[in-house]
Amino acid sequence: MADPDVGGHWFEALADHMGDVYLRYAFTKGTQQEVDSIVSLLDLERGMRVLDVGCGPGRHAHALAERGMTVVGVDISSSFIATAKRDAPPGATFLRADARTLTFEAEFDVCISLCQGAFGLTGGPNAAPIDDPDLDVLAGMARALRPGGKLFLSAFSAYFQMRFLEDSDHFDAASGVNHEHTGVHDADGNILAAELWTTCYTPRELRLMCTAVGLEVLDIWAATPGRYAPNHPSIDQPEFLLHARRPLN
Repeated sequence: MADPDVGGHWFEALADHMGDVYLRYAFTKGTQQEVDSIVSLLDLERGMRVLDVGCGPGRHAHALAERGMTVVGVDISSSFIATAKRDAPPGATFLRADARTLTFEAEFDVCISLCQGAFGLTGGPNAAPIDDPDLDVLAGMARALRPGGKLFLSAFSAYFQMRFLEDSDHFDAASGVNHEHTGVHDADGNILAAELWTTCYTPRELRLMCTAVGLEVLDIWAATPGRYAPNHPSIDQPEFLLHARRPLN
């Protein structure tokens, strides 16, 4: 049953089909390295409050809670939230919520959104051409931060996507959205034909978006899932890592 005030999203059907199988995909295997890097790059400490937006099955939230942080994970998929709640360590709680309409106000020391869990997945068949729902996601995360709090998210690189465009992809230059035809498996090996819409970005666009929602950009790095590091932006890695801060005033 859908929670009140939670909008529908094309990804929900895919999440319901995959269930726990999502955690078998290769890109999910770098969780510990990614979290170690985040803790180091952002100087995170035990006791900090972290909001994980688009938390999926909770892999990053679990790892951060195991390091002594208090983590709230939100995701639009009720299936993923159920998985995240199972075996959740102390300090990790999970809520079904729409990242486009977050209601938190100055509650968190850190907000994260990784692996296009929310930011970057708001485009799709029902998105109006003039809408920018990723900006709504970013604004909600900015509001959720306490003054001085930090934001860390991954965004797919438009440069990389165009450089390595596959036959199953169609990149819309007007919107920056890549439309991919693929298939996803369930636990029994059944394949569901699927379409994915991923919005891709340049560092300049990320800076402009941060300015629009009142965030101060600290760094933008290039990265590959499972190999997060403070690399200078390039066209050779699939993601950009955005590190920003809510100003004190």
